[in-house]
Amino acid sequence: MNSDTTIKEFILENTLGTTLGICNYGASITKCIIANEYGQQTDVVLGFKNLNDYKNNPCFLGVTIGRYANRIANAVFELDGKSYNLQANNSHNSLHGGNKGFHHQCWKVESASKNKIMLSYASKDMEEGFPGNLVVNVQFEVSDENEVIINYSATTDKTTVINLTNHAYFNLNGEGSGTCTNHYLQINANHITPIDNTGIPNGTLMRVFNTPFDFTASKTISSDIATENEQLIFGSGYDHNFVLNNYDGSLQLAATAVGDSSGIKLDVLTTEPGLQLYTGNFLNDTAIGKCGKAHTPKSGFCLETQHFADSPNQKQFPTTILKPGNKFFSTTIYKLSI
Repeated sequence: MNSDTTIKEFILENTLGTTLGICNYGASITKCIIANEYGQQTDVVLGFKNLNDYKNNPCFLGVTIGRYANRIANAVFELDGKSYNLQANNSHNSLHGGNKGFHHQCWKVESASKNKIMLSYASKDMEEGFPGNLVVNVQFEVSDENEVIINYSATTDKTTVINLTNHAYFNLNGEGSGTCTNHYLQINANHITPIDNTGIPNGTLMRVFNTPFDFTASKTISSDIATENEQLIFGSGYDHNFVLNNYDGSLQLAATAVGDSSGIKLDVLTTEPGLQLYTGNFLNDTAIGKCGKAHTPKSGFCLETQHFADSPNQKQFPTTILKPGNKFFSTTIYKLSI
């Protein structure tokens, strides 16, 4: 287990004055401050003023998610002929690694500099029901190109499954500025993995064209979110995995968002095959943000780079299996500009 359980925040900064806050509890992004088109310093991620609030964070603000991001159906999967039972913490499904997933762990600080930090966590064999002693490293960096670069790596001593992401909520107009649904968004995906009413993919791919899920050209998030559509009902808004076009494991542009009043642009690049768009449908308005205002529903959106939900049970999806002797590696870049 990690020995240092003191909760700390580390402030990273590039030469342009852009700052990134990282907390070792949950390997969390606590703030990301950049000047908007009017020169005003703008914190574009939702978070808490008090670091201890990250211990009680039911909406996963800013945290690193693991061992398996998103949902696994019926909280069970089979691997090498053996069934593994997980915590059912989202109806009868397992969500985001269980109640004591990576988001509720104090990570070890391996190294830290002015603009970069490396955190590690050793997940024990059968922790939350997952096999294998898994050693995970997450490196955060803020570059002089205003890129928030996240590099994930992991090794295991037993065959296991892994799906890592960061659950930052963005509001490019600034935390506490109101709804995120007036942002413009474009996603490089011609398909989604449609879900049932518990958020589990039904195993097919659905073309986005002529549906509310068509973000192949930039539009506001609000454009079609109120459309009468079964998938939007199941997600209470957007809470869906987009299948990124031309996936080959290389770093590619997945999505672009623009704050309608700030002029701040966010490009998301990833080596992952999927991108979960979540429009903060279940944000709890009793949670108070850094700005002193409540995190109300749809006050922030997530663009979670990932493998697909329930992949261990759906062999047609890209594999999430990690074997001993192999190394998991993934990169996500959140690039900010005006």
